[in-house]
Amino acid sequence: MTDQAPLQPGGKFQHPDITAKGEERASVSLSDPKTLWFNTGTLCNIECANCYIESSPTNDALVYLTRADVEDYLDQIEDRGWPVTEIGFTGGEPFMNPEMIAMAEAALLRGYDVLILTNAMRPMMRKTVREGLLLLRLAFGDKLTLRVSLDHHTPKHHDTERGKGSYEKTLTGMRWLRDNGFRMAVAGRTVWGDDDATSRRGYANLFARENFRIDAMNPGETVLFPEMDETVDVPEITTACWGILGKQPEEVMCASSRMVIRRKGAAGPAVLACTLLPYSPEFELGSTLAEAERPVKLNHPHCAKFCVLGGASCSA
Repeated sequence: MTDQAPLQPGGKFQHPDITAKGEERASVSLSDPKTLWFNTGTLCNIECANCYIESSPTNDALVYLTRADVEDYLDQIEDRGWPVTEIGFTGGEPFMNPEMIAMAEAALLRGYDVLILTNAMRPMMRKTVREGLLLLRLAFGDKLTLRVSLDHHTPKHHDTERGKGSYEKTLTGMRWLRDNGFRMAVAGRTVWGDDDATSRRGYANLFARENFRIDAMNPGETVLFPEMDETVDVPEITTACWGILGKQPEEVMCASSRMVIRRKGAAGPAVLACTLLPYSPEFELGSTLAEAERPVKLNHPHCAKFCVLGGASCSA
C-alpha cells in the first residue's frame, strides 16, 4: 500500500499507482508475448455508431504503417527473443492501407500466423487486393486468418451499427473468402443484450446456412466483444482483486501482446500496451519493443470491464 493520500471520490482511473480509494492499483507484466499487433491506420470506408477507435473515412489520427515499419519490428522480435507466434493487423480498415498485402506477406515469410481484422467490404473486395490475398492463400494457406467484423447475426442490428446495407456487403465478402478457401473468424458484439449462448446459437445458424467454416462455439473463432463505453462506472482493479476474482495477471491481454502505431505528425512508430487504448498517452511505452517490456498499470475503465472482468482478448 502506498503512503500517498487517496484521491477524492469520483477520481477513478486518475493516479497510476493508487485507486480513488487509496488502494494499490494492479499492474500486469509482459510475461509471455505471443501477439504483436500493428494498427495499419484509423481510416475506414465506413463510420460505425460505436467505434472505440473512432475510425472513419476522414480520421487519420493514426496514419498508415509500411512494410518497412513492420519488418523493423519483426527484427526486434527476433533480437529480443520474444516468443511471438501471431502477428495481428487492425485499423481502421486494414485494406485501406495500400501496403496491407505486403505487410502480411512480410510476417508470413517469417513463419508467423497472421490475423487481419476487416469488415470484408469494398476495400477488401478491390481486384488488386483480392489478387494479393489469393497469392497469400496459395503460398501460406491457413497461416492467414481473416477476422470479419459482423456485429450481429441479423442484418437489423448489424446495420444499426454500420449503416444500411452493410450486412449484405459483409456477407458478400465472406462468401468470396469461403469460396476461395480462406480461414475465417468473426468478431461480434454483445451490446444488444443477448446472452452468450443466444448469440452463439444465432451465429451458428448463420454459419450453417452460409456454409462458413467458422465454429460459433469457439471463442477464438467467434469473438463476442462487450461494449466499450468509457462513461460507464466500473470498479478499479487493485492488487487484491486477483485473489478475489480467482484470476491471474498472466490471463490479461497486456501480459501477452503489444501494438505498434504511427501517430499523425510523429517522427516514427510507437508501441502501445493495448490495442484498445490508442489515444491514451499513458499507455504509450516507447518506440521500441525493449521499452515496451515494462509492466502496465491497469489505469483505465477498459482494463476493468473489457479485460479483467470481461475476460476478452483481441487475439486468436
